[in-house]
Amino acid sequence: MNTQHKIAIIGLGYVGLPLARLFATKYPVVGFDINQKRIEELNSGKDLTLEVDDNILQEVLIQENPFSQQFNNSTIQQKNGLFCSSNLEDISGANIYIITVPTPVDKNNRPDLTPLIKASETVGKVIKKGDIVIYESTVYPGATEEDCIPVVEKQSGLKFNQDFYGGYSPERINPGDKQHTVEKILKVTSGSTPEIGKIVDDLYKSVIVAGTHLAPTIKVAEAAKVIENSQRDINIAFVNELAKIFNLLDIDTHAVLEAAGTKWNFLPFKPGLVGGHCIGVDPYYLAQRAQEFGYHPEIILAGRRLNDSMGEYVASQVVKTMIKKNINVNGAEILMLGITFKENCPDVRNTKIVDVISALTDYGIKVSIYDPWANPKEVEHEYNLITTDQLPAKKFDAIVLGVAHKEFLNLDLEVLKHENTVLYDVKGILNGKVDGKL
Repeated sequence: MNTQHKIAIIGLGYVGLPLARLFATKYPVVGFDINQKRIEELNSGKDLTLEVDDNILQEVLIQENPFSQQFNNSTIQQKNGLFCSSNLEDISGANIYIITVPTPVDKNNRPDLTPLIKASETVGKVIKKGDIVIYESTVYPGATEEDCIPVVEKQSGLKFNQDFYGGYSPERINPGDKQHTVEKILKVTSGSTPEIGKIVDDLYKSVIVAGTHLAPTIKVAEAAKVIENSQRDINIAFVNELAKIFNLLDIDTHAVLEAAGTKWNFLPFKPGLVGGHCIGVDPYYLAQRAQEFGYHPEIILAGRRLNDSMGEYVASQVVKTMIKKNINVNGAEILMLGITFKENCPDVRNTKIVDVISALTDYGIKVSIYDPWANPKEVEHEYNLITTDQLPAKKFDAIVLGVAHKEFLNLDLEVLKHENTVLYDVKGILNGKVDGKL
């Protein structure tokens, strides 16, 4: 087996780019993405996802393929760095392929493995004997070996664990988090054989300063990842249910959680809208797999149902408050502060703010959206909604803080309010008097 690692990263989004950048500090890396605009953006030294600072990206960027023939000569020292391309031929010289594409759900919340299958086909076209393909995308237990590897086998004509090998090391990227970056988060690793597991583990251990945990099998690693976010989903569902109960009892939920949090083993979860590419999606992967084996998960799906209902709940609470203030709901104007799925991050994937907006629109309310982080073109493409990154110069019947962007903490809301304006705080971060909050 070739011990001089040449790494190809398939998918240069929120997960793939930080990983590619990190590996490029020690290895020759080619980052591959089918989005030509994304490749052009990265080659210009800019990352619009803001996951990798431009100056850090520029430090590792190289303008020639490190897998090219001139560097394949053993007498020439390998050239470390990151070369980005949408050309399939540019990754054909790799011996490690790492797939970091999204794993979403469809409109019926069923796992959609299409990006993963397409990426497997891509690798199958270039993989060679002795190569390793590693998956980082979140899946249900068994997907790597049962759904993905057969695609690589069929496309390449090679035999798994004889001609080529596999691994699974689930991503733990937290978009927008500049403290817990990829190298500072302990990495779970696994391989299709014990020997390959050790190679995969050593590969990640060489760049992950937080260390690694070598799981005994690929399925164990897959299961570990999918339950991480399912656990968080269930815990958030619990406090969301508490918020509904305490609102009925006229008790401040955040004050209750602060008091309960004084006990050493109380888990500090807060109510809110559960969106994004992980927590709001991964439980469906585990639930689907369980159902395929004849078990109907109750707690997991109950948590999902409750969290998925929170957008409509928030909208109903806003409307009730407006009615109590004698504001005519039909035709009212509301300002939504934030549309990304979390604070201080441009990521709008699976944001549940759109559920609030949809429910408010159903009441006949006109919703204006202000978000200084979100890309208006991306929002329009994904959700057919118009957003602005400039604060509107008008007054609204209601203001809903949906995302805790730092820009909103010191925002002068008085210039946006008339004497009867409703102020609703989804995140519980606004100082002073609000008319309602989760």
